[in-house]
Amino acid sequence: MEKIYQASTAEGMIDFINMYDLEVAAKEVIPKGGYGYISSGAGDIFTYKENERAFNHKLIIPHVLRDVELPDTTTDYFGESLAAPIIMAPVAAHGLANIAAERASAKGVSRFGTIYTASSYASCTLEEIREAGGAEASQWFQFYMSKDDGINRDILALAKRNGAKAIVLTADATVGGNRETDRRNGFTFPLAMPIVQAYQSGIGQTMDAVYGSSKQKLSPKDVEFIAKQSELPVYVKGVQSEEDVERSLGSGATGIWVSNHGGRQLDGGPAAFDSLQYVAEAVAGRAPIVFDSGVRRGQHVFKALACGADLVAIGRPVIYGLALGGATGVQQVFEFFKKELEMVMQLAGTQTVEDIKKITLRNNQYL
Repeated sequence: MEKIYQASTAEGMIDFINMYDLEVAAKEVIPKGGYGYISSGAGDIFTYKENERAFNHKLIIPHVLRDVELPDTTTDYFGESLAAPIIMAPVAAHGLANIAAERASAKGVSRFGTIYTASSYASCTLEEIREAGGAEASQWFQFYMSKDDGINRDILALAKRNGAKAIVLTADATVGGNRETDRRNGFTFPLAMPIVQAYQSGIGQTMDAVYGSSKQKLSPKDVEFIAKQSELPVYVKGVQSEEDVERSLGSGATGIWVSNHGGRQLDGGPAAFDSLQYVAEAVAGRAPIVFDSGVRRGQHVFKALACGADLVAIGRPVIYGLALGGATGVQQVFEFFKKELEMVMQLAGTQTVEDIKKITLRNNQYL
């Protein structure tokens, strides 16, 4: 990896047709080690690839004569009005893509009008993220737990002081996945992780070392601890099975976050979209569901909502937009998904997000 890490300094409008073009362009401005870390998956990248392919397992039936015009993507989520049911997924170290880092991404998400999820492994402080998003911005905090509960209490208190409205416990990354691209590139983090500096330096560490410094032995008691200490809603992220739904809700989780970490953890596992359908059936309306992994199109958002998700989170596309256009690029990425979702809604005969949730998708008999 480069001795001096030189992230992009871009800020301004970017020209792109779709998320695939955006990724190709971002590769040219993000240093090799950082791009490999952001873009790669685990092992043979089977699960990484399946995440996107799995959306083709279900088909959207076009509907006509539905009296639909100018579909409305606005979403009321527990009293908050969102521009669309699309939010920012937690992603570590935005400074790998742009020197403005999380300050720019928080600003772009706030301008769009949706929820920003700050990562424990951010390259900015929570105070900086809060200030960039604005006092009225809706922000959640994604939590990687320390092995020291005293430190955990301090970090949760910090998140709460900085306006976090929910805590997201990432439970599927208690050890680093088999990220061979990072090893080929000799990638170690060139940036500090100020939010978790009490137990994590970040600089010079491999991903395995970063995860090794965090708590590996997670249990339902950790969800109870977070809920009690924060007095905030807790989402368990990484749920892909019926059993884990019961384990999470039984420990006091407010919400379920379906994800396979973008195919970066357990290779050979199911696509997140395929897991969503099992999880939604198990949740049975008892808790809100957030979904991420593999989302690259407005129709992917539509299908996830039709299969049980209440919110859809995007990660890599936002980071590519950040690299190419700073806060403006981030906002453009969200606007892209919103525009494509509106088009799909019109053609599927759905006026509102609630209408999407009533749609039945057709199984693709050819796959």
